[in-house]
Amino acid sequence: MIQRVSITIEDTTLEACRQYAEAHGMSLDEAIQHVLESSVSPRRKEWLDECFQLMDQAGADSQGRHWNREELYDG
Repeated sequence: MIQRVSITIEDTTLEACRQYAEAHGMSLDEAIQHVLESSVSPRRKEWLDECFQLMDQAGADSQGRHWNREELYDG
């Protein structure tokens, strides 16, 4: 469910939000929602556990191979 709310924002903050939205190809509403979600979403706190769970489920096997930084960014 989406609900409309009214907020009061200082001019400089509003302009910064507009610039952020434009730079990321979003509407002002989308940018504000994105920032709020990334700041207050309870799911945000669980992302690392979820990431490790997905890696465990993937069943990948490095067969003991290790990579160094140069190898990972080679290309």
